[in-house]
Amino acid sequence: MSAVRRIAVVTGAGSGIGRSVALALAEDGWSLALAGRRAQPLAETAALTGADDTLCVPTDVTAADAVTALFAAVRDRFGRVDLLFNNAGSFAGGGTPVEDLDPETWRAVVDVNLTGAFLCAQAAYRQMKEQSPQGGRIINNGSISAHVPRPHSIAYTATKHAMTGLTKSLSLDGRAHRIACGQIDIGNAATDMTRRMETGILQANGDLAVEPVMDATDVARTVAHMAALPLEANVQFATVMATAMPYIGRG
Repeated sequence: MSAVRRIAVVTGAGSGIGRSVALALAEDGWSLALAGRRAQPLAETAALTGADDTLCVPTDVTAADAVTALFAAVRDRFGRVDLLFNNAGSFAGGGTPVEDLDPETWRAVVDVNLTGAFLCAQAAYRQMKEQSPQGGRIINNGSISAHVPRPHSIAYTATKHAMTGLTKSLSLDGRAHRIACGQIDIGNAATDMTRRMETGILQANGDLAVEPVMDATDVARTVAHMAALPLEANVQFATVMATAMPYIGRG
């Protein structure tokens, strides 16, 4: 008897954490729908998985119509959605003092990190509720900034705190429909976004300091574990971070 095919949607799949998670899920036998802004990086991720049934859908997660089209394409190709890794995000405005952050940048970060996450979660939730067998899992990519901020990160930090509220509400509302929702908060995984950690980044005391980073594959293994659980079990919150980074005791 063949194994039941499991379908995962990964946003922000063209690079960084999204790419690493896509590779880990593919290794575990998931069929993948990869979403991101640009087609070429998605195709590169798909090629790295080595799978022949990977769907690539260039998607602007801030646009409701684009998100609807993404999940329609997944439904047409695979028939269902078992997992959403809600990963697309932006650190725009990072490093800008509060008094200098322009409203347009604030809105851009909120649009991607919060509204985009909501739109994708809503579309996945609808599909999971309606499909048979019913249910699925949503894993939101939070951040250690969902707990403590870095200097000059007000837009990013505010959206990541909001992501925690999104996770809790989805987790509660999903109970009746076998929809589990959890959140992974990541600290200093080695990606393009965190490259500045290795050259020096502003600390709470005003100093610049080099911070340790960890391999993104360590994050991916954690997401893959969360994804593999039966729907009767859920990792509600997980923090995965470079062991020696200034998080515990920050400030």
